[in-house]
Amino acid sequence: MKRPVLLVVALFLLLTGCASAPGDAPDADASGGAASGGAASGGAASAAAGDRWRPRPGIGWQWQLSGRVDTAVDVPVYDIDGFDQPKSTVTELHREGRKVICYLSTGAWEDWRPDADDFPKSVLGRGNGWEGERWLDIRRTDVLEPLMAERIDMCREKGFDAVEPDNMDGYRNTTGFELTAADQLRYNRLIARLAHERGMAVGLKNDLDQIPQLVDDFDFAVNEQCAQYGECADLTPFIAAGKAVFHVEYELPTSRFCAQSRKLRLSSLLKKYELGAWRRAC
Repeated sequence: MKRPVLLVVALFLLLTGCASAPGDAPDADASGGAASGGAASGGAASAAAGDRWRPRPGIGWQWQLSGRVDTAVDVPVYDIDGFDQPKSTVTELHREGRKVICYLSTGAWEDWRPDADDFPKSVLGRGNGWEGERWLDIRRTDVLEPLMAERIDMCREKGFDAVEPDNMDGYRNTTGFELTAADQLRYNRLIARLAHERGMAVGLKNDLDQIPQLVDDFDFAVNEQCAQYGECADLTPFIAAGKAVFHVEYELPTSRFCAQSRKLRLSSLLKKYELGAWRRAC
């Protein structure tokens, strides 16, 4: 009795399966753009209704967290600050065919954010090395889950396609709390779930030791200085899974890491620590 319905479904799947996968893009070229066709062709393939963006290895990107966002960089992906940038910036980048990632700190408290007073002192730990920032007690999901959900809601309301949650490796640092690897896995998966429930992609920031356990939970990775510390090979599970690795170095010249980046299919940039508009792509 249900055979006609099944035939229709099968035909639909056949037709949609021939389309480009969500987030498919050619590898980045030496200028950091798509291998052909500029920003509009890279990483912006249409996804099925309700599906989320999935960036592919080698896609070009720009990471800018300070200063006025330079929207003229010809790359398929921008990663910008979720609080500082208005919806109009996201809309402008979308108009140019670009995907936009929302940077948020999910593992550390920042005293200048508009919701800073919503965090009780009991969840604030030691400083993480950056002025005005303190590690969070990620075991306290009863407190942190609703706060992070509100932040990711903000990203969604501004139109962002994905979230870059920062400070996701507190258990490997001196936070003031007795955090374990299990605590970190639980919290990182919570953040991934909050993003996915809102139809957004999410990236694993650093946390190299837990990549084998978390690669299936995240849609891409973001890494700082894997070349400087000889850790880039640790990111290959993401590449093997067809997921982009957005990578930045600050202290090495491009001659010291770009050859390896191209071999591993990382999306690599040289940036300055302030993460302004300046970039040099592999």
